[in-house]
Parts: sequence; structure tokens; C-alpha cells
Amino acid sequence: MAAVRKFGSRALLNRTLQSYALPAAYSRCSSVWANVAMGPPDAILGVTEAFKKDSNPKKINLGVGAYRGDDGKPFILECVKKAERQMLEENLDHEYAPITGFPAFGQASARLAFGEDSQLVKDGLNATTQGVSGTGSLRIGAAFLARHYQASKEIYFPAPTWGNHGPIFKDSGLTTKSYRYYDPATCGFDFKGAMEDISKIPEGSIILLHACAHNPTGVDPKPEQWKEMSKVIKDRRLYPYFDMAYQGFASGDINQDAFALRQFIKDGHKPCLAQSFAKNMGLYGERAGAFTIVCADKDEQARVLSQIKILIRPLYSNPPIHGAHIVSKVLNTPDLRSLWLTEVKAMADRIITMRDRLQDGLKREGSSRNWQHITEQIGMFCFTGLKPDQVERLTKEFSVYLTKDGRISVAGLSSSNVDYLAKAMHEVTK
Repeated sequence: MAAVRKFGSRALLNRTLQSYALPAAYSRCSSVWANVAMGPPDAILGVTEAFKKDSNPKKINLGVGAYRGDDGKPFILECVKKAERQMLEENLDHEYAPITGFPAFGQASARLAFGEDSQLVKDGLNATTQGVSGTGSLRIGAAFLARHYQASKEIYFPAPTWGNHGPIFKDSGLTTKSYRYYDPATCGFDFKGAMEDISKIPEGSIILLHACAHNPTGVDPKPEQWKEMSKVIKDRRLYPYFDMAYQGFASGDINQDAFALRQFIKDGHKPCLAQSFAKNMGLYGERAGAFTIVCADKDEQARVLSQIKILIRPLYSNPPIHGAHIVSKVLNTPDLRSLWLTEVKAMADRIITMRDRLQDGLKREGSSRNWQHITEQIGMFCFTGLKPDQVERLTKEFSVYLTKDGRISVAGLSSSNVDYLAKAMHEVTK
């Protein structure tokens, strides 16, 4: 009451108190961000963190998707070293690249994907831009489709697919769905299921396709299956979106790994494509990638590219230049390109050799299981078919670290640990 008498009325007292009150956001909590929930940990990073804490000298990390040499250390390609030395001698500056990157990089990327003699590239029908590796290139395409593709806002993924595909396309405003792809019973391709599902996808929808070395399963359709899929996708008027992160790194042959994409072009599709040079040139941290939309004519190409520039400008304005310079130098210099083809084949061959040795090791240990899928799958990753409880035993009893779905990075194997893994896998699958 004394306070009321001092201010003359209760209403005046209330207004005075309100003038000193904190904003509503602060009255509820001590920080503006107090209501932000803790996000779940990254599955792959969690595997790596647990691996680092393990003191077992025989521990193996099969979670990380980065190539390692047989010594278990990061591998720098000789062609990349030579390209960087040449770049240093040329005294290249650090000026901004154009919004869509250096033209020499973009055209070299397109020729690599569609073929050196590709008519569509010769005719300039590829609207190609540099992207921030494969992830950023996928995101450019997702944003473009969300804004400009009128037929549908739904994209269908193979089940399973790379874990980052969902967030990339969802955050761009598209609705994600799936079609059957992997068959757990055979650890192989569910061709019948895939064809049944694809034939029922609503017309005009977008369909995501892994060009080679499917991530995470390592399961790829055979050439004849790709041809049948192309026909059904064309009949359904679906729009193909290729993700090609492993060209050359899967089989060791850049043309073989580009078969699906080039077959679709031959069949009259006009797809879009995301490329990455992280794996096949070992440029993980340089974030060199490309995104391409195949267009009907030069006028359409110009209009599409203009809209891609409009998308990129508020995202990051210009792409990073160092990785693009390296890729451009390697692909456009005959001796460096030749060296790269030799080196990328050697990397692919090492992965294939590790698959062979793991399968042989399991047989030698006396396993009665059918491990044929280990060598039938391709690329860096292998879906072993191990169950979550078996994965848990591998980690607890043998210090072998992998994701709970049984996926291993074959690049984490070497001549010094592959037999140990074979013994461990046999023990948990008896």
C-alpha cells in the first residue's frame, strides 16, 4: 500500500514496473537459446570418437569413408602433388572465381562424366556449375528443383541411401520418399522390388540414383538392369537425379563407372548430376564438386545457368578455388590425367583386393556362411549383413568399430588387419 500511495495509483505503479521488466524472451529463461534441444550425435563421428579412446593395439576403425593406403595413413595422389607444384610455379592469385566456378573446371568435369566425345557437351547443353564438393552440389540441385521444377516436389531415394541425402533435400523444401533397393536376405540388389516400386512412382516425380558404388551398401545394378530401369523411369516420366561421388574409384575405370549416366543420356533422358572429387582424387578437404543440368537447347542452358547463379549468390557467392585449380590441372593436362587414371585404378584395386582377402579369410576360418556379397559389392563401402548384436560384439570383444547397420569402410582394411577382421567376424557369426 505504501508503494501505491507513492505512485498515486495501482495503474501507475504497474506501468512503472513494466518499464523496468525484461523482454519476454528473457523473463522465461536466462538465454535466448535455452529452448534449443541437443541434437543427436553423428553416427560416423561417434564411431571415430569411440575408436580413439580404445587402447587395444589391434583396434580397427571401419567407420570413416576416406581412403587410406595399406599403411593405414591418408593418401595423397602424386598427380595432385605435381599439379600443386605447377600451380605454385605459375604464381596463381587468390582472386574470386566466377559464381559458377572456373569454366575450365566445369567443362572438364562434364567431359569426365558424360564422356570425352559427348555430343551434349560439345553442343553446350550442359548447365554446369562448381559446387562445394558432392554435398554442396547436391544442395544446389535440390534448391533448383524446389524452386523451378513444376511437375512434382517429391523425390524418391533408394532404400537405404546415404544418410545426408534426406537432410539435403528436406531442408531444400522437397518431400522425400523411397523405393526398394537393397535386399537384406541376399545382401544384394532387390531388382524385382525396385522395378515394382519405380513403376508405381507418380509421374513427374524425381528419382535419385547412385551412378556407381552405392553408398552405403556397395550394391550396384548390372548394366542390363540399368537399361531396364532407364526404360521404366522414362515410361513413368520420372526426372533422374544422379549422384556420382566415386567415378573411377569404384571399378578403377572411369567409363565403366559412368555407364548408368551415359546409358540414360543415350536413352533420351535429360537428367541432373552431382559430382565429387573427394574420393577419386583424395581432395576431401578441398570440397571440389560440380552440378550439371542437361538442357534441351542452348537457350534453355543459358536460362537454367542464370537461375543457378541466382541461387548460389546468396548462399556463398563464389566457390573455393584451390581444389578446382587442382582438378582442372589434372583433367586438362595429358600427363597428369594419365597419371591420375593409373593412381585411381590402383586405389580401386586395393579396395577390391581387400574384399577378396576378407572373403578368403572367412573361408579359411571355417565360416559356413555365404560371404559372396563381399566381393560382389563394389566401392569403398560393404554391407556385411552383420546384425546389431553382432556389431556390438565386434566392438566390445575385438575393438572393431563400424556402424550399427553392419556397414564397413573397406578402405580401413589393410594387409596387417584384414585377417584379424576375418577371425573376428567369424567368431561373432558362428
